[in-house]
Amino acid sequence: MNGDEATVMNSHHFLILFFPFQSHINPSLQLAKNLARNGVKVTLVTTNRGLKQMKSLLTLKGLSCASFSNEKDDDYQSHNGFYSYVESLRSIGSQNLMNLIKKFSDEGQQCATAFTIYHRFFNSQEGIHGRMDPSVSIKVPTLPLFSSSDLPTFLLPNSPSSGFLIPVMQEHMQVLEQDPRSFVLVNTFEELEQESIKAIANMNVIAVGPLMPSAFCDGSDLTDKSFGLDLFSVSDDYFQWLDSKPEHSVIYASFGSLAVLKKEQKEEILHALVESGRPFLWVLRSSNSEEEEMHKMMENSLNGDGIIVPWCSQVEVLSHRSIGCFVTHCGWNSTLESIVSGVPIICCPQFADQTTNAKMVDEVWGTGVRAKANGESIIERDEIKKCLDIVMGDGDRGKEMRGNARKWRGLAIEAVKEGGSTYNNLKKLLEISG
Repeated sequence: MNGDEATVMNSHHFLILFFPFQSHINPSLQLAKNLARNGVKVTLVTTNRGLKQMKSLLTLKGLSCASFSNEKDDDYQSHNGFYSYVESLRSIGSQNLMNLIKKFSDEGQQCATAFTIYHRFFNSQEGIHGRMDPSVSIKVPTLPLFSSSDLPTFLLPNSPSSGFLIPVMQEHMQVLEQDPRSFVLVNTFEELEQESIKAIANMNVIAVGPLMPSAFCDGSDLTDKSFGLDLFSVSDDYFQWLDSKPEHSVIYASFGSLAVLKKEQKEEILHALVESGRPFLWVLRSSNSEEEEMHKMMENSLNGDGIIVPWCSQVEVLSHRSIGCFVTHCGWNSTLESIVSGVPIICCPQFADQTTNAKMVDEVWGTGVRAKANGESIIERDEIKKCLDIVMGDGDRGKEMRGNARKWRGLAIEAVKEGGSTYNNLKKLLEISG
């Protein structure tokens, strides 16, 4: 970087605003770090609650944080609570954010395919929202047809969340259409979703992912514990257990920080894991009496080949040599982390864009299989066991999935290297925002 370029970079100040949820914090923080490494000033902005969760993670020069008040800051976990939380964020939070932006002025994460589907629904020219039926389907050029079961769940008329999330998405699309200078940054890389990105080229979409710690994206050998475990302050108990297992033998199961599984679903997962005869690591949060009851039942059911923990460092676990499969809800962060780690997955989508991500994993990228739920929206143990046998077995389909997983991992690593698509896109972002 020459002197003139450095002067331009130093004049940049990016504000990155995000929801105070773990699935938004991680990629937002990584985007901020990637920008800061290019010599610009970056401020991460969230609510007071969100700031408490991530302030200790800010260690890079040029990176700072700020927060704004939101009256409903702790009222977000229930359905009604989340609705009022979003409404408060739109009114009180937005005003406080404007005050914060003015203060700085005075001083001087979804995937591309889901966004493409949102655009098909809500764009002002040919959006289909308002004239669709429950059997609606969406076609993106060269990709398989997206039926109603593959679409983000809140788009469907019978979704309990559609009443307040659809207006938010409509407004979002209107703002983007009205401002030709706006850009949409997506946590993906061009090679992974090039067709979806092409389908909305008029929306100025820029792929800046995978937004993960660079150590997991540069092809480093993470089996060296002196390197890997230093990245996070975590207990190494489950890593010692993983170290004792053969390569690619362990099932890793986790359903994110927001999904709440029914008791019946947890019981089916438990029986499937135990009856599979394979070692497994299951992340299950303990947050209420039902969870504690489930933990006791599970502890009594374990046969010595399974371990259950309330939390783990997911990117480190997925990068461990013993992991052979990921049973997941298919949230975008988890899906992308599995791709970067080269781990095939069993998709058990619950809501939102998870159904769309599962479609891409199963039918487009070929890195996993989507488990089918019964009429009560429960994925039964026999279905999970069948999927495990496919993904971890010696059949042709399992071998193909594992090969595809390795291929996409290689492409993800190339994207973030100097000269790669994501590397070049970050440079482009800095240039066009100057």
